[in-house]
Amino acid sequence: MTPKAIHLIAAARPNFMKIAPLYHVLQSQAWCRPRVVHTGQHYDANMSDAFFRDLGLPAPAHHLEVGSGSHAEQTGRTMIAYEAVCQADRPDAIVVVGDVNATAACAMVGAKLWIPVVHLEAGLRSRDRRMPEEINRLVTDAIADVLWTPSRDADANLLAEGVAADKIDCIGNIMLDSFEMLRSKITATDMRAALRLAGPYAIVTLHRPSNVDEQSKLQELVAAIEELSRELTVVFTVHPRTRKRLAEFGLLERITSAAGIRATEPLGYIEFMNLVMHAAIAITDSGGVQEETTYLGIPCATLRENTERPITVSEGTNRLLKPAQLAAAAAEALSGRWPKGRRPELWDGHAARRAEQSLRRRLG
Repeated sequence: MTPKAIHLIAAARPNFMKIAPLYHVLQSQAWCRPRVVHTGQHYDANMSDAFFRDLGLPAPAHHLEVGSGSHAEQTGRTMIAYEAVCQADRPDAIVVVGDVNATAACAMVGAKLWIPVVHLEAGLRSRDRRMPEEINRLVTDAIADVLWTPSRDADANLLAEGVAADKIDCIGNIMLDSFEMLRSKITATDMRAALRLAGPYAIVTLHRPSNVDEQSKLQELVAAIEELSRELTVVFTVHPRTRKRLAEFGLLERITSAAGIRATEPLGYIEFMNLVMHAAIAITDSGGVQEETTYLGIPCATLRENTERPITVSEGTNRLLKPAQLAAAAAEALSGRWPKGRRPELWDGHAARRAEQSLRRRLG
């Protein structure tokens, strides 16, 4: 029997983290042949070699080189480029990941070419259609043939939207497979020594437009981080978008010159997770960090009005807060009064195996 060709679509670093465990499980099976498709939506030349080596991924079979641009430009260019790939090298199934523009674009290509589309990390909802990611989630889930959800609340969201139950497979959170795959490297790294950290610290990462693109909002966040840094050291991994806005609004020096703040360039996954594992509290607007801190039992303060991962609040260690609440939240974490939480069902490091079983069953 000829092995089934499976395209794994990735556009940004979190996508690669999620496809890596699935790639390795599929690669070990005789019935299929996984191939990585890099859309290039968020391409970082510094990322490639070390990042792919850490994850054990091969060079992409196809690189679409979409680049940056408006939402419409990225979506349109991805559809044009990926349609050409599918016509020249038609896969038996397409796995799209998460909620970036490439997720919806490649799902639409597959649906229109009658190629089965699987959505990894389906069913997440923030209920906020001002977020481009929410539109991508809704579009992708509406046209995908198979929906791999990370938790039971995502199942409920899809069922409420009229999705047939037989299209949904709850496989658990695959991001945690990546963590377990790299745990030994993460624990062997000593970022506390590298950054000369003594005593408790907070890890901060912020990048969402709703937090960094408006001057008054970013000023409020900088003031809150400055206040926090008087109580404990703050390690602020500064996203390129955030750095650009900090400089544009005249706020960058306040971050880089504060005695209690260690501002760094964006870190690799291994280095960043080593810091998260030992942090007193994580402060973020990232979806992945909400999940990882819940898995590890680390207090997490999410600076957003909503989250598409509410299970990290209802069952985990995450709380949605405003900037003015950060200092009090850190005090709670330091005193041990932060809710302990628990790991949600199927967040166990074996999601990729369940995904492979689902795909094999559905492709016959």
